[in-house]
Amino acid sequence: MTKSALITGITGQDGSYLTELLLEKGYNVHGLVRRSSTFTTGRIDHLYQDVHTESRLRLHYGDLTDGQALTNLVLEIQPDEIYNLGAQSHVRVSYDQPVYTLQTVGVGALNVLEAARLLNKTKTVRVYQASSSEMFGEVLETPQKETTPFNPQSPYACAKVYAYHQTVNYRRGYDMFASNGILFNHESERRGETFVTRKITRAAGRIKAGLQQKLYLGNLDAKRDWGYAKDYVEGMWRILQHDEADDFVLATGRTESVRDFCKLVFEQLDLNYEEYVEIDPRYFRPAEVDLLLGDASKAKEKLGWTATTDLEQLARIMTQHDYELAQRESHAKSFVPS
Repeated sequence: MTKSALITGITGQDGSYLTELLLEKGYNVHGLVRRSSTFTTGRIDHLYQDVHTESRLRLHYGDLTDGQALTNLVLEIQPDEIYNLGAQSHVRVSYDQPVYTLQTVGVGALNVLEAARLLNKTKTVRVYQASSSEMFGEVLETPQKETTPFNPQSPYACAKVYAYHQTVNYRRGYDMFASNGILFNHESERRGETFVTRKITRAAGRIKAGLQQKLYLGNLDAKRDWGYAKDYVEGMWRILQHDEADDFVLATGRTESVRDFCKLVFEQLDLNYEEYVEIDPRYFRPAEVDLLLGDASKAKEKLGWTATTDLEQLARIMTQHDYELAQRESHAKSFVPS
């Protein structure tokens, strides 16, 4: 029998890669999208143009903060799996919009779990909650694993901790298959341009193409465990195929600084990052997270999952994509119709 899945945040980086993966595996995929006056489906438009997948992909208007509408949708489509990837996902923005962040990240997750609980009365449904390495915050041990205490340092991280514990409580209290994936930073050429890795690759490409002079960043010494998003959605799927609901860290086990990533990217384009990167205090967080480094041993042992793309490959993939994008942008600007 064909499986069906509901993905919140389907138009985001992770949502688009997960949609591709599930369609390849024969799923029918439903996605939750917020109503907007502009199109937000750019990352998944190519799937609608594929005659082999178009009929198995359906989008529904909705919002994680509207619990009743979300419940109605879940009961209507009766998915076998729910992947809750939707959120206000930018850590720095969460300081400016803490209430909205809690509503979408924390209460939104609770609404998903409650909808799944009601469906679970008549049909078994498996729930994946997108947890985050940001929950570890000012880390209490290194590397961080499933048993490491949380010490959140931002409104976003606090909301994710709330969502994490609600997922565990629904699993225990209502005997539901509800699992957390504690994902460390995962990037790609589909990453939003306000996130630091994509900001770097986008700027480097534009600088090489003569479209930009400088790149302004915050803390260059912050260290992160960076992987490739395409690898990580495979881990999400494996978490829901496991025999028992459980919580898993997904990470590469390697940490590098923002400065190191800058160096890798600019070297791809035969540039010296030091000539173009400047510090702007506006991009510092009020409470900084200095080091994140994950231990994914449990995922390797129980799920057979490991990150397969290293940082050098990731930098190459993203830089090549964004340099080509900058070249097209440069060509468009130089073209003058006759």
